[in-house]
Amino acid sequence: MDAVKARTPIGLITGSLGSGKTTLLRKILGQPDRRYAVLMNEFGELPIDSEVIRGTNVEIAELVGGCVCCSLTGELEAAVEEILDRVHPEYILLEATGIAEADALVLEVEEKISRVRLDSVVCIVDTDTSIRFPSVGYAGRSQLRAADIVLINKIDLVTEAEIEKVVAQVREFNPDAAVLKTVRCAADVCVLFGLAVENRVREIPVHGEGTFGSFAHAASTLFDESRFRKAVSMFPPSVFRAKGFVRFHDGGRLFNYVAGRAEFEEFPAERTELVFIGPKVEGDREAIEGLLRSCEVR
Repeated sequence: MDAVKARTPIGLITGSLGSGKTTLLRKILGQPDRRYAVLMNEFGELPIDSEVIRGTNVEIAELVGGCVCCSLTGELEAAVEEILDRVHPEYILLEATGIAEADALVLEVEEKISRVRLDSVVCIVDTDTSIRFPSVGYAGRSQLRAADIVLINKIDLVTEAEIEKVVAQVREFNPDAAVLKTVRCAADVCVLFGLAVENRVREIPVHGEGTFGSFAHAASTLFDESRFRKAVSMFPPSVFRAKGFVRFHDGGRLFNYVAGRAEFEEFPAERTELVFIGPKVEGDREAIEGLLRSCEVR
């Protein structure tokens, strides 16, 4: 198999000041599964283990486990390129400021930075603050609308009725995002930022969400691309995330799907291997696999 390097995935974390962005970053960095680079406007509360390396557009410092923390000092596009060239991360986490316009950040990542692909946009909502100050400003609306996943965080500080009031408010701005209710951002990293796809797909059990599950599907036959794209549009709501490899007659593709957004990237694959994650997705496994079998070229 030819050595083809896929674009580096980048996850965007948004939310107001104090909503839990740093808590989530600490949780992600505690996973020993890959080399992360965290890009933020300034070094925050993350533990820095070594001296800062000053670059042209970014300052870089090592974190635990081989990960790095990067403070933005120049333009985002140039900073990401510098990170890719200097530290070669497997995944980039971009923490936006509390007043960032998320839609503009999404557009910049998707349209201007060709060496990365947008993986997930996660917005963290401080439930307690939302109850006490229910007005949502322009930045907050932008962050909610751009989100694939919304964490309704700090639910331990409010009542069940107040939680549902915040969920309803989120739904006003984004009816399609996956909404997870959390304490200290305790959401499964596999759900938030996908699976590690390297030389093959591996099924990873999803824990911590209660109703989230996963299953894997493999096929040695070729898929018809137009039929597969149609099948993707017909995935049931239980499919929140899907990832893996698909083989078409003109070659393989790396396939990424999150919250209805699908991407295809040329990548060598010996056979089709896919993993599906979502709320009670195992219940729809038969229907999903029926859709996949309809794509096979006999």
